[in-house]
Amino acid sequence: MSREIINRYFEAFNTGDTKTMLALVSDDVEHFVNQGDMRKGRAKFAEFCAHMGVSYREQLRDMVIFVNDHGTRAAAEFTVHGEYLQTDPGLPAANGQTYILPAGSFFALKGEKITRITTYYNLQDWIRQVST
Repeated sequence: MSREIINRYFEAFNTGDTKTMLALVSDDVEHFVNQGDMRKGRAKFAEFCAHMGVSYREQLRDMVIFVNDHGTRAAAEFTVHGEYLQTDPGLPAANGQTYILPAGSFFALKGEKITRITTYYNLQDWIRQVST
């Protein structure tokens, strides 16, 4: 079941289906964004998703998902294919630049809900790609 939850999460991400993503996370989900602050709770996760939907258009490809034997932890490795749509404060100006980044996410699961999401990618590589 854990693998199915993670698959559904990423399918929802790739189709921009925030409603399904929100349904898959717990009320008190902990969301650790690459090199950023932790956001706690479904409402904060929803705010993050709304911001991302305006500033970026991304597709995650080459997905490989790993799940532990107990179904309580999962990890995914993938390649982000994105377009930078609207300037994010503190980052380079956006003008539709495209980028391709290797990335990964780690998850904690309890029951049928994702309770923690931690995502990593090389921010300096992303900055280099959108600055050229």
